[in-house]
Amino acid sequence: MKLSQQCMALLLSWSLVLLGAGDGFAFQADASTSQPPQAAQQSSEQLQQLVAPIALYPDALIAQILAGATYPDQVVEAGKWMEQHKNLQGDPLAQEVDKQSWDPSVKALTQFPAVLANMNQNLAWTSELGDAHVNQQQELTQAIQVMRERAKQAGNLNTTTQEKVSTKGKTIVIQPAETEVVYVPQYDPWLVYGAPLAVFPGWYPYPGLFLDGPGIAFGLGFGIGLFGGFGWGWGHWGYDWHHDGRVEYNHNTYVSHSRTIVNRNSFRAGRTNFNHGADSHGRSFGGHGALHGGNTAHVSRGMHSGAFSGFSHGGNARANSFRGQSSFGGFHGGGFHGGGGGFHGGGGRR
Repeated sequence: MKLSQQCMALLLSWSLVLLGAGDGFAFQADASTSQPPQAAQQSSEQLQQLVAPIALYPDALIAQILAGATYPDQVVEAGKWMEQHKNLQGDPLAQEVDKQSWDPSVKALTQFPAVLANMNQNLAWTSELGDAHVNQQQELTQAIQVMRERAKQAGNLNTTTQEKVSTKGKTIVIQPAETEVVYVPQYDPWLVYGAPLAVFPGWYPYPGLFLDGPGIAFGLGFGIGLFGGFGWGWGHWGYDWHHDGRVEYNHNTYVSHSRTIVNRNSFRAGRTNFNHGADSHGRSFGGHGALHGGNTAHVSRGMHSGAFSGFSHGGNARANSFRGQSSFGGFHGGGFHGGGGGFHGGGGRR
């Protein structure tokens, strides 16, 4: 009897051990399935290729582009809206844009319709740029500075009548030469930096922003003065190169509330709030206070369906030679003209 009881106890003990192990495996399986797709960190070379089309833009414009790139769905929406409102320019355009529920960064990009159109027609590049900004901010900033130095060494980055190029320590700063007009440089991003770069898969140029050849020129000037009275206008944006490359909005660190681009750093830290620390009104509670006020609603608009379903952000698409508009279910984007308070011809090739 005693031996039988001992055998029964041993059997029950092993059963409990196996049951516990099974629960542990089930927990691990549940935990693994709750993780978002883990995109590989992009290499320095990949990040340099990614920023090549914008690295020579003025600092504040880069800030708007990086912030807006975290909302590729809104870039599509804004692109369509601009296409449908070609007749609006200057203050009438700004007033109508201000009524939209887009993020301030996307509203700001309407000041530069050609830039917005380029982001729209190269959606895979835009989305990957937004992912890198959210998940590899410091490395992305370093990539921009590396490309600027390469362009400078190649003789293609100098102060002109359209922009001022200055060096602060090891940091190259680019600012508009005028206060009311911002000129967007035209260049071939795969030739302007000296040694040719591989073209980003699926990327193709937008008219007015691309120069056929190894140099740099200035064609389109965008009037920004009429947008100054709105909370998302040019003067509200900046780039802090000295603190891990922070995009600044209203002199505070910009925080994206996009649900399209997953902040994998936050997830790994044990936070599952993909709204990046925002309350129900879209206000951020980060270390630098509330960054998004006003009437901007930070809401999800089909972010996990339609054009963006199944798209893997952050470099996984580099093996896909069909990346670009085909990666987003057939969006072709781009093609609109006008808006932005008028174009100013200018510059020349250097």
